[in-house]
Amino acid sequence: MSGFDLEKFLPYQLNELSRAVSGGFSYHYRERYGITVAEWRVVAHLSQEDAVSVREITRRVGMDKPKVSRAASRLEAAGYVTKIANSNDKRLVQLSLTDKGRAMIETLAPIAQSYDDTLREMLGEDFDAFQRSVARLNSAISARAET
Repeated sequence: MSGFDLEKFLPYQLNELSRAVSGGFSYHYRERYGITVAEWRVVAHLSQEDAVSVREITRRVGMDKPKVSRAASRLEAAGYVTKIANSNDKRLVQLSLTDKGRAMIETLAPIAQSYDDTLREMLGEDFDAFQRSVARLNSAISARAET
């Protein structure tokens, strides 16, 4: 047997942490609004700007284009987003929240903030150092991917 210890393998630990942390909040949007993690990520991103292209969301949230497009189509069918084709290039689609989508965000934002506060409390005085470490690791991985 190798000396490899899966439980101490950082990618495994981060994946498990991500799954647990996301699961703690996903219940709220899944049960209340029937949306998936991918759909939540699109809606949450759209809540930060007026209109965003599918291409830009794909780049920012780290999901592949087909997954973002499927999420956008489901959100449009549910009335949470509108799609607007670019007048110069019909392949380029801008997404924006509808009133119904904004109402969903208005309901979920305080729940998300409360959940974030709970996570911060769990780490206590270590939270800022943890957040800096996550940012540093993200930057290092991004820089490495660009070379």
